[in-house]
Amino acid sequence: MAGLSLEHVGKKYPNGYEGVKDFNLEIADKEFIIFVGPSGCGKSTTLRMIAGLEDITSGTLKIDGKVVNDVEPKDRDIAMVFQNYALYPHMTVYENMAFPLRLRKVEQSEIDKIVREAARILDLEKLLDRKPSALSGGQRQRVAMGRAIARQPKVFLMDEPLSNLDAKLRVQMRAEISKLHDRLGATIIYVTHDQTEAMTLGTRIVVMKDGVMQQVDTPSKLYSEPCNLFVAGFIGSPQMNFIDATVGEAAGKITLTFGSNTVTVPDSKAAALKPYVGKVVIAGIRPEDVVEEHEYAEGKTLSEKIDATVTVYELLGSEAMIYGDVDGGQISAHISATNPVRTGDAIKVAFDVDKLHVFDKDTELAIVH
Repeated sequence: MAGLSLEHVGKKYPNGYEGVKDFNLEIADKEFIIFVGPSGCGKSTTLRMIAGLEDITSGTLKIDGKVVNDVEPKDRDIAMVFQNYALYPHMTVYENMAFPLRLRKVEQSEIDKIVREAARILDLEKLLDRKPSALSGGQRQRVAMGRAIARQPKVFLMDEPLSNLDAKLRVQMRAEISKLHDRLGATIIYVTHDQTEAMTLGTRIVVMKDGVMQQVDTPSKLYSEPCNLFVAGFIGSPQMNFIDATVGEAAGKITLTFGSNTVTVPDSKAAALKPYVGKVVIAGIRPEDVVEEHEYAEGKTLSEKIDATVTVYELLGSEAMIYGDVDGGQISAHISATNPVRTGDAIKVAFDVDKLHVFDKDTELAIVH
């Protein structure tokens, strides 16, 4: 396996459009890196530049310490798994997995050994004689991964490999890919627009927007310490609540006011907000950190109570989501499924202020989190 280095990598098209801008990233050997972002953010373009399927306009790409900008895709020692599987319909599972090895003139006895080991890892041993048309979507995706494993590459590239699968199968395949990474000790770069996939799979996540890297960090750090408004809103489902609020100061305390509501900011976050007194900022709080009055609990530093009217109630099984109007904005909150609150109810909520995020209204950069 191998590490990768992308130094000031960019992609500019003939019409002047920049798909990727000044991308810098060091990927360690055996790391599982996720590129995540909305459609058109440049994540697949970056992956294709690593694969050699797109030319690099500027910057340097190194694989295992070697500059590969001008190296042919077949000579980069990478394997790619596409979202549409890209299997040969006239070949059996065995033949599909063996094909890249035959191209490399590997001995038949060695091919057989490698293919059967890959089939064992992915639980495909009973399907080796079938053709792709006789397989389910999940089985086809496993074959595509088996073909990549059989190549024994330095780096695996995966471009939204689960996007064609149904929800239940996606969850199962996420677990399979995670086990595969542990078993192979492989360097994997994985592209997705699904932030749940990103959070559950990656050792580190690269969040992209408009061709620009926004933040690179571990899943937990991205979730708890987003560097700007975009990352805060993109990571987490349902997304963070955002409310425009005015910073104030009263009796030595920093406050945030929206509509008729005022929230006192904890001392640990107050110093960073002092320069913003009198200015409008964007306050952020995740739905699980909004506490409905039936569920006030010990161990949380709760804000002043806020009046809200429930506009939507969604039962999710053991828990529910409520969406409501408050004076000066809107909020969503997680509640227990046993909570009696329903659509149309007038309720009181409070924020766990230790989990409060505040962003600069102009730059959208995080002030406190």
